[in-house]
Amino acid sequence: MQISIIIVNWNTRELLVDCIESIYASPPEGEFDIWIVDNYSSDGSPTMIRESYPDVNFIENDENVGFGKANNQALRKSQGDYVLLLNPDTVVKTNAISELINFLDNNPDAGIAGARLINPDGTLQISAFPFPTLFREFWRMFYLDSVVYLSNYPMKNWNKDQAREVDTLLGACMLIRREAINQFGLFDEEYFIYSEEVDLCVRLKKGGWRLYWVPGAVVIHFAGKSIQQVSEEMFLRLYEGKVLYFRKHHSKLSVFVYKLILFAATITRLVLTPFALVEEPAKRDEHLTLYNNYRRLLRSLPGL
Repeated sequence: MQISIIIVNWNTRELLVDCIESIYASPPEGEFDIWIVDNYSSDGSPTMIRESYPDVNFIENDENVGFGKANNQALRKSQGDYVLLLNPDTVVKTNAISELINFLDNNPDAGIAGARLINPDGTLQISAFPFPTLFREFWRMFYLDSVVYLSNYPMKNWNKDQAREVDTLLGACMLIRREAINQFGLFDEEYFIYSEEVDLCVRLKKGGWRLYWVPGAVVIHFAGKSIQQVSEEMFLRLYEGKVLYFRKHHSKLSVFVYKLILFAATITRLVLTPFALVEEPAKRDEHLTLYNNYRRLLRSLPGL
């Protein structure tokens, strides 16, 4: 088996259909199989998968076990020399999967290749990042990339015809060499969602593998359609994952400092919230939702 394609689904039935159909419309050149892991969807996804796609390998969970653990279930059972991790809210464009395979074939030092993700309107979606550090997180939390890019890459300025080595890649579409997984392990299942792919990228990088953003492979990403269903919970999960990352890869002092950064950024946002009352309704509602999320984060911060 040349490539195993793994999709973790949670209540995105219609998007999942589009994702699967895009794979069959532009399949990789070699032998491949598809693995779908369903995290206890209530939207009829399991029935649809069984009835419409009986040839895919289907794992149905009786609870939502999270992104990393669900991927691990299929990673352990699949046999592909390459593994494509693909979100259900994606549509692969013509030859995108083959482009990623060809890149890894031609670059034996590459452990992971990530596609160029685009929004539905065709604009670039940021999908590669430098490793998180305390300084970069401070820069990001206070939106200082608008002055100079330090916490993110200036991806909009990158050449779309040339692959680039990067630190980490977004888990929405990553082709991973099985050899690299066998050497450095699966996803750390302590992460429920968020930062698990960063953790994996760090381990592979430290082990000598290189990671690349491959713009010739184009994938549409309808970002965050699963997590929007429980946005408040996922907001906390985001920072839970980041704290776990610093706890695992940095010192106890770094975790403490990171929480101070979160505290300072949260207080700043809460203080500025009254200005949202004079905004247009859509923006006002967005900022008031964020206000509630940051209030919850402030209360939860000591226990993260």
